[in-house]
Amino acid sequence: MTAPDPQYLLIEDLEGYTPHVARLVGMMNYTRLTTLWEIKGLTVEQLDHRIDDKANSIGALLVHMAAIESWFQILTFEGRELFKPEEYDRWSAAMELGDRARTEIHGHDDAYYLDLLRSVRDKTLRGFRERDDAWLHESRPFWWARGNHYFMWFHVFEDELNHRGQIRLIKSRLPQALAVRGSA
Repeated sequence: MTAPDPQYLLIEDLEGYTPHVARLVGMMNYTRLTTLWEIKGLTVEQLDHRIDDKANSIGALLVHMAAIESWFQILTFEGRELFKPEEYDRWSAAMELGDRARTEIHGHDDAYYLDLLRSVRDKTLRGFRERDDAWLHESRPFWWARGNHYFMWFHVFEDELNHRGQIRLIKSRLPQALAVRGSA
C-alpha cells in the first residue's frame, strides 16, 4: 500500500472550514482513511462473512457507519431527531445492527460500500462548509443531558473507530478459504 497524503497526519486549518470545524474534519478524514484501508479489495464473500450467527458482517458495519453519519446530519444540520419514512426505510436495519441487518445487508462488493460512505461523507463535508465554530459549540438536549455539535460529530467518528476494530477482528477470523493475506 502506498503512503497516503502526509496532510492526513496534520490536524490544522483546512481551506473552506473554520478552525475548529477544520480540526474535526481532519480527524474524521484520518479515521475514514484507515477504515477504507481495511476494506479495499475485500470480496463480496469476505464483506458478507459473519463469525457466528449473532455477529454482523463487515458490510453491515459499513452501512451502519453511513447510517449513523446520516442520522447525525439530520440531527445537527436539520434539527430533526427522527428519520422521515423514506430515510427510516433506507437506514433502520443498519442503525439497529440486529437480525434485519444480518438478513438485508449482503451481496455487495467493496465499490458499493465505498460509494455509500463517500456519498454520505460528501454531504457531511458540504454541511460543515456552511457552518462555523460557533455552531460546532452549540449545545442541545442529547442522550441524558446536553451535548454540543462538536461532541456529536466526535461520536460519529468514535463509533466508526470502534467498528473498524470489529472489522479487523472479523478479517482476522475469516475461514482459510476467505482469509486476507497479511491479516493477523
